Amino acid sequence: MRPARAVLDLSPGAGVVLDGTQWTVERREPQLGRVQLVASDGVRQQVSFRFLANHPDCRPSSRTASAGADRGRQSKTVEDLKKGRRELVELRMAHLLEVATGFRSGDRLRPGPGEPKPEYDPDATTLTGRRRAKVAELRAMDRQQAKLLGLDAVSLHTLIRWETGRRRFGLIGCADDRWLRESGGHPAVTEEVREAILAVREETLRGAKVSMRTKDRMIRQYVRETFDSKDPDTGEAPEQSTKVPSYRTLCRVWKEWFGPGGARQRYARSAELPVKNGHVVVHRPGQVVALDTTVLPVMVRDGVFGDPIKPHLTIALDTYTHSLVAFRLTLVSDTAVDVAMLLRDVMMPLPMRADWGDELEWPYPGLPAAVVSEFAGHKVAGLPFFTPETVTTDHGAVYRNHHLVEVQRVLGCNILPSRVLRPQDKAACERAFGTCRQLLFELLTGYTGVDIADRGADPAADAVLTVDEMEHLIATWIVKIWQTRQLGEYAPSWDPDGVHSPNSLFAASFAQAGLAMEIPSPELFYELLPAHYVRIDARRGVKIRGLWYDDEKILCDYRGQRSTRGGKHKGQWLIRRDPRDRRTVFFQDPITYAWHPLAWTGQPAVGQMPAFGDARVRDLLKKAASCGMKPKSDTELLPVLLELIGSTIPVSQWPTQMNKSQRTEHAREVAQAKAAEADRPATTPVESEDAQGQEAVVTVLQWPQRAREAQDSLDAERRRRREAIVSATPKPPPTLGAGFRTRNVFALPEDDDQEDADAGPPNAG
Repeated sequence: MRPARAVLDLSPGAGVVLDGTQWTVERREPQLGRVQLVASDGVRQQVSFRFLANHPDCRPSSRTASAGADRGRQSKTVEDLKKGRRELVELRMAHLLEVATGFRSGDRLRPGPGEPKPEYDPDATTLTGRRRAKVAELRAMDRQQAKLLGLDAVSLHTLIRWETGRRRFGLIGCADDRWLRESGGHPAVTEEVREAILAVREETLRGAKVSMRTKDRMIRQYVRETFDSKDPDTGEAPEQSTKVPSYRTLCRVWKEWFGPGGARQRYARSAELPVKNGHVVVHRPGQVVALDTTVLPVMVRDGVFGDPIKPHLTIALDTYTHSLVAFRLTLVSDTAVDVAMLLRDVMMPLPMRADWGDELEWPYPGLPAAVVSEFAGHKVAGLPFFTPETVTTDHGAVYRNHHLVEVQRVLGCNILPSRVLRPQDKAACERAFGTCRQLLFELLTGYTGVDIADRGADPAADAVLTVDEMEHLIATWIVKIWQTRQLGEYAPSWDPDGVHSPNSLFAASFAQAGLAMEIPSPELFYELLPAHYVRIDARRGVKIRGLWYDDEKILCDYRGQRSTRGGKHKGQWLIRRDPRDRRTVFFQDPITYAWHPLAWTGQPAVGQMPAFGDARVRDLLKKAASCGMKPKSDTELLPVLLELIGSTIPVSQWPTQMNKSQRTEHAREVAQAKAAEADRPATTPVESEDAQGQEAVVTVLQWPQRAREAQDSLDAERRRRREAIVSATPKPPPTLGAGFRTRNVFALPEDDDQEDADAGPPNAG
């Protein structure tokens, strides 16, 4: 087994030994994965991190290795020095700068009185000569004064050691290790007292918040009853009682172990919950993508009735580059399918829109826009796309369901939920909402503010943008402004003082680790839909959530047959359902692996069918059950469904007479059907035509058109039923005067006498 290697320090000034030769790290470039080394004779070489990690004879230099006083502890800082020690460290720094440059300030442009002294002039002396002159100067000082300043035992090697520490750690490198020695802890806190403190901590964490005085009494009570009580067998008390520290000591220990304790009790309990997946250090794009939903603080108008509404905004934020890689607008709270399609948008390149100029096209160097357009099939906008590795969400129901867990498994993502009642776990995402509000939403008419008390007089009347216009505005703003704005405090760790934007950080990641340009196939849409495992009925097709779906051509070879699938769903067929549009479900052919739509059997044979979703289907089945209907086929449910959608329009169903929730439901169905059509791949077999070869219209934007569409569908279905009942079509009666055109009008009838003679003589009474 290969022995474990020591940790290699590559900070500027650290020493590295390669093949027995001493090198010093002059500069490192983590964004490029390389480091600049310089030898003692001035020779420089540039090597990569991978080269140093795989070099068989590479080890840290013993001259610059961490001192024993720092092992097992965090790095020391200037703030660790007690009062008065910092002035002594600054004095040592001044002496070192005078030795190095001849000036105590270290700057030739700011010389002090009489500087540089002849013995410290860098143009006339050597570094070793200046160090010996400094040793002589310090030894000539008064011994008592030098001892107070910590300069009474300074030798040539001491100056070299201080100079090495100054180059590596700055000002704190000149401090004495004895000033920052390891803390001795609290010897008065024995194992018994420690057990009592932890027990009281668990008890007070579960209950209401109490003062430190109460905690002190509980600790003493625990020690007395647990360790100092009499033995139940012998009845004797222990020879020596456990000594409990004073109240002040317990206060200091409690604050060191558990913090100051200023948090609310419920937040303190949630902070103690175990973290399942540990902490993540983000250092590349796509490593962590944060998802969150909020109510859009701008009133917009829906596309059906034109009512002012507040939609929900869901964003996906890359926590490394702070890029808004995807977003969705929904009229009401989003569903698992909306979040699934949002994750799919993260992986898909954003197409250029009609009114976008060339300045918004793919701008990242190292990957030409023509190459990306060739793979994507269209011009790509300047927004990053990648496969997310870890998805951070809150504990909302939309993010905690079996469907979304399955979606993230298909995409290969890891789920990292934030802690309960801890919004700082998604601080970047929460901050993004606030920044979007300040830079965009506050400038729009219909802005509602952050609180109802800050709302305007009538924001609903100020709403002028529709949902589609707002979606286009946000998309343009993200690509044009958000991706190019300066990040400020979100600068990367390898360049904290630089000026960076989300686009520049994403471009820098190309030089660090490259970009895996994996554009998913169109079939990914179907894999992200909810799955149903059912049997194919020989006569009626498949039943999904109360409705039957069938297609004569697609299911002709599989009717009444069992699937070859094994395991949990043995013998069943996989059907995918889009909850946003229940007119069709999707079936994958096991031979060609192509996805085919299966139409609802209750749809009219001619005409158009309005879109409807899961919510409308639940209302349909509930109303059918309340009416006592037991339909033999789904065609008998069509009138009930069309009545719910808006086929009959009495006064109670006028848009002005419907309440706001009813109008929102209709507008939501239209928006969901439109989103489902936009997400669906354009290469779906038999996608653009229905069974009769007519073009299928997915959505109707206005309420009169939507209601008229439902009325026409109902009339067509009733006409089809009447025609199916009558076996033979009756002939229409002849028109007036038709008899004159079929026989001779001048032909005389037979004589009446001849008719009477043929009949015989009349009766005689």
